Amino acid sequence: MRLIIDIGNSRAKVAAFEGGEPVELFVTDHSLKGLREFAWRTGCQNGIFSTTARMTEEGIKELESVGFPIMQLTGETRVPVEVTYHTKETLGADRIAGIVGARSLKPEGNLLVIDSGTCLTIDFLDAENHYQGGNISPGVEMRLRAMHEGTALLPLIDREGEVPKLGYDTATALRSGVIIGMTHEIEGYIRQFREKYPQLSVFLTGGDAFHIDMSEENCIFADKFLVLRGLNHILAYNI
Repeated sequence: MRLIIDIGNSRAKVAAFEGGEPVELFVTDHSLKGLREFAWRTGCQNGIFSTTARMTEEGIKELESVGFPIMQLTGETRVPVEVTYHTKETLGADRIAGIVGARSLKPEGNLLVIDSGTCLTIDFLDAENHYQGGNISPGVEMRLRAMHEGTALLPLIDREGEVPKLGYDTATALRSGVIIGMTHEIEGYIRQFREKYPQLSVFLTGGDAFHIDMSEENCIFADKFLVLRGLNHILAYNI
C-alpha cells in the first residue's frame, strides 16, 4: 500500500493506493493532522507528497512521524514523461502529477489536462510524451475576490447559488460572469487544441465543476483523483 499526499493551497488530500487505484481517501489541513494514524491503519509502506503551499512545522513533523520514507515530487524527480518546460524548478508539482495521471489512464495520444482549483491550469502532453507546458489563470474564488477587492462597491459574493445566462442582480451578474466566463475559457482551449489535434483526449479535475459535454464521443473525462493517480504513478516509477 502506498501513501499519496497532494497538499494544495487550501487543503491536503491523502489517499492509500493499492496498485493503480485509491482504496481510501481523507482530507485534512496543512498541519496534516491524522496522517500518521491513516498511514498506519491502511498499512502503507512508502509514500510521496507534492505541495503548492509552504509546509507548516506541524505538517513536516507529521510527515516525519509515519515511520517510512516519503519522497517529495520536485523539479528534479524522475517522471515518466519528458518535461520541456524551461523552468522546471518552478513548475507546480500538481500540474506535472496531473499530466502523469492522465497518461496513466490514456497511454497513447495527445492529452489536455484542465485542473480547476484555486487557479485554473491548462496543460498539454503530446503523443510523443513531451510535456510542452500550459497556462495558469485565476480560479473561481480568486476572481470573485479580485472584483470585490479591486473595486469600491462590488460585494464579495458566495460562489454557491444561481448561475443564469444573464445576471438579474449584482450577485448573479458576478457569479455568472465568473463561472460562465470560465466555462467559455475552458471550451475555447479545448476547441483551439482540437483544431490542431483532432484526436485529443481531455481530462477535467479539481474542485470546480463546469457544464461541459463529457460524452464519450467528445473524449472528455472527469477524474477527481487525477493528481493523486499521477503521484502514485511517479512513486511506482521511482521505486
